[in-house]
Amino acid sequence: MSTPELSYEEAREQLIEVVRQLESGNVALSQSMELWERGEKLAGICEEWLTSARQRIEQAKPVDGRNPASH
Repeated sequence: MSTPELSYEEAREQLIEVVRQLESGNVALSQSMELWERGEKLAGICEEWLTSARQRIEQAKPVDGRNPASH
């Protein structure tokens, strides 16, 4: 997995703005499609960050009561 070009927080904030614009109903269909595509990309970036965080948490959990780093 490559490192996303945006931080989780940046991607989330941009995604919130995309959703706000789409929900406003004040954008043309072509712009709505562009916003939707951007939103899909931003959601993917957020998912990459969350998946990576989950993996790091799982790796840090103790195994049989021991710290996995001590193996």
